[in-house]
Amino acid sequence: MAPNVMVFHFASTVVFLGSYLCLGETLNAKLPGMLFPRESESREVKDLCGFWNFRADMSANRMAGFEQSWFTKPLWQTGNVIPMPVPSSYNDITQDRALRDFVGWVWYDREVYAPKMWKSEEIRVVLRFESAHYNTLVWLNGKEVMAHSGGHLPFEADVTSLLSFGAVNRITAAVNNTLTPSTLPPGEIQYKTGDRYPPGYFVQETTFDFFNYAGIHRPVKLYTTPVVHLSDITITTDFSEEEGMVKFHTTASSLNVSMSYELMDKAGNVVASAEGSGLFEGTLIVKKPILWWPIGMSNQPAYLYSLKVKTHSHLLDIDDIYYLPVGIRTVEVKGTKFLINNRSFYFKGFGKHEDADIRGKGMDYAIIAKDFNLIKWLGANCFRTSHYPYADEIMDMADQQGIVVIDESPGVGIREKNFRNDTLHHHLDVMAELVRRDKNRPSVVMWSVANEPASGDSAAGPYFKSVIEFTRSLDTTRPVTFVTSSRADEDKAVQYVDVILCNRYYAWYEDYGQTQLISRQLEGELRAWFDTFNKPVAQSEYGAGTIAGFHMDPPLMFTEDYQVETIQQYFPVFDKLREEFFVGELIWNFADFMTKQQTTRIVGNKKGILTRQRQPKAAARVLRQRYLNISVGVEGNSWKEDDTDFFVRFYATENLVGLDNRT
Repeated sequence: MAPNVMVFHFASTVVFLGSYLCLGETLNAKLPGMLFPRESESREVKDLCGFWNFRADMSANRMAGFEQSWFTKPLWQTGNVIPMPVPSSYNDITQDRALRDFVGWVWYDREVYAPKMWKSEEIRVVLRFESAHYNTLVWLNGKEVMAHSGGHLPFEADVTSLLSFGAVNRITAAVNNTLTPSTLPPGEIQYKTGDRYPPGYFVQETTFDFFNYAGIHRPVKLYTTPVVHLSDITITTDFSEEEGMVKFHTTASSLNVSMSYELMDKAGNVVASAEGSGLFEGTLIVKKPILWWPIGMSNQPAYLYSLKVKTHSHLLDIDDIYYLPVGIRTVEVKGTKFLINNRSFYFKGFGKHEDADIRGKGMDYAIIAKDFNLIKWLGANCFRTSHYPYADEIMDMADQQGIVVIDESPGVGIREKNFRNDTLHHHLDVMAELVRRDKNRPSVVMWSVANEPASGDSAAGPYFKSVIEFTRSLDTTRPVTFVTSSRADEDKAVQYVDVILCNRYYAWYEDYGQTQLISRQLEGELRAWFDTFNKPVAQSEYGAGTIAGFHMDPPLMFTEDYQVETIQQYFPVFDKLREEFFVGELIWNFADFMTKQQTTRIVGNKKGILTRQRQPKAAARVLRQRYLNISVGVEGNSWKEDDTDFFVRFYATENLVGLDNRT
């Protein structure tokens, strides 16, 4: 019997009538603020990462845990448990084949002390999961506290009233990785019948090309705030000839508060400030600001100010203090150019995955540091969060290192049958959650609402018109796009994007081995996109699968030589069209990654220029030479200064990436 799936949706008003979609009340008003937990004078963070007790519900209907109320007692009392690291995917941790490919409910629990000092009428305590895949239910001391649908974004709940302070508390989580036609990404449970299969045999079918890793993928935390607290901040920035403008809009849990704002430079000097009773929006003016520039465009890239926001309660005489990193920069699509701080920006980077040996999609500091060192070593300036939102720790590093991000939703593999009301409802929920989380990040320059949907279908136009317009209503400061694999004369949704991102694999999925055709076919298709829609175009995926160590001359498919020859056929066309309308190239993929088992994938997808262990194939050095030789224009400390030889000097130093000291 297939696993029982509980699906949870936020309320929204969206109507899908045939091929007509219309938006009613927008969802952004329904989502409360959810600031990332940061320690300050008024806030504490307790990290709950480590080993949790774990068991999979192997019952036929996967519902034994609910039928027997496992959440009412310690998990070890319900049966055999094993230690499971959090964060990590559970799939590759054991030697159990059944767990590696398990579909259904798995259960976690752990005990945690709530400090006595947290017991106060002036303190609230919040339990936060940064991500669990896919549907999650959470209990504290046997009481349900929250439910969430979606595998890549945070969720939290105020648990103050349920905690036992100065005593042991038990957190229980049930996580289900089952994908349905209305989840993002979508999937379907298929039963196998007949004498070849046992009764009730089923498989999880998906239409995306990465392994459906599952579990608690990112950190779990308890954190405190004052009961009267800052609940949300929205920052937008701009600059003029001599000034930078930091516009703020904040919300607090009470209106009876005084607000103060101090913008500090890296040395801790206050460069702009404002304060007042009930001051929830305004503009801070910075004289001669240092702009946030992408790497390679400034000899001081990724400059971040710190905004200190203090919320003072008149009734309780307590303060809440929150620090938010702020980068002053602008983004604009103007004609055929993509502009950052009014200068043309050229994307040179990768599609990536959160994927590594053993931990699967689990957040890992060592992998993050290694990946960013490799990004800089390769001379890249961007990546796309293909095909789902990445961990906050990755996004923080992008902000700090000047790596530009195309921030993508988990809307991958959407086919004709998925253009339906419940999918659309969930898609809008996800975009609201994603924009809420990443709206203040200077590294995020564009939202991508989907990857390779069936955008040639008649329903794709109204569906993506709704999703794209809704996303623009949440954030007017960034372009919105999706990644297409359709043709220019077939696509029904590209007309609504700001920048066209297209995926194509010439001499790989078609015309096998015929690399001499790539340049002709590529230029024809890129020109067709521009001629049809008159918008900037970027190649968001291209490449070839390669098994490290395989060599043949003349090059044959799956050899390192073939990957090199393939990508080299793209470069002259990219360079030619960059003078016209072409704004970027993102190779697929940064590193090899795991997929489901099939004859077309040899222990995963091998299109990486790096192995899964982050070792370079031959194509990595070819791409590195290209990226280092592509200058995108260099700025000095401000938008006025120039340093034309900086590009070479910067990458010669190859500054290493370290980890921040954030809790």
